[in-house]
Amino acid sequence: MSERPRVAVFRPDDERMAQAIEMLESLAVKPVPDPMLEIRPTGATPRTDAAVTILTSKTGVELAEGWAPGDTRLVAIGPSTAEAAENAGFEVDLIPDAYTSAGLVGALADSVAGERVEVARSDHGSTVLTDGLNEAGAYVHETVLYELTTPADAGESVELAAAGELDAALFTSSLTLEHFLAIASERGIEAEVRAGLAQATVGAIGSPTAETAASMDLSVDVVPADADFEALARAVVAELD
Repeated sequence: MSERPRVAVFRPDDERMAQAIEMLESLAVKPVPDPMLEIRPTGATPRTDAAVTILTSKTGVELAEGWAPGDTRLVAIGPSTAEAAENAGFEVDLIPDAYTSAGLVGALADSVAGERVEVARSDHGSTVLTDGLNEAGAYVHETVLYELTTPADAGESVELAAAGELDAALFTSSLTLEHFLAIASERGIEAEVRAGLAQATVGAIGSPTAETAASMDLSVDVVPADADFEALARAVVAELD
């Protein structure tokens, strides 16, 4: 029997990685867990005086411990963030149709002029959101709940790609892609890594990540219709069959 395809997954080293490994194993591939993001909480919490508060990740919800939405209109970027908020006892008022910064701007642009809008997220949040809300006439305040850094032991998948031994990669954010290629550059094997990825099936969780890949001259083979990990994993594995 031939060896199962090796599929790199870059989720943070918590329950999300455990769930990703379990899913990939159920799809008869060999997971290569290689966390590209380490979460460092800042200790900050969202403001309490905003008319609208936007939460952009499950992690952000979890780190907003002790905070209460009060009368703010609570907006979650997508279903997983909304589920985390509801599990924390928050009532979510809005989820955009597109689970992206642009989707949030589109959903809110007509209703935030003259309003204070609180954006609570990581230190690597897209300016598409804050710029778009400012252009819509909102008074935008951003609270950084956590910083995203590269784990010191990341890079196993980078070495496999350089050796031509990686069959697929599941990039779940622009930052995972940026950290992956930064490691390749730091180790002096970027050309080999790019060649290895060109022979592999590269998946991006959504259009922002795919656009980041394009800006870095990296081809993406799969972008699922739904921007969630399960859809990404299933679509990429289907390409391997």
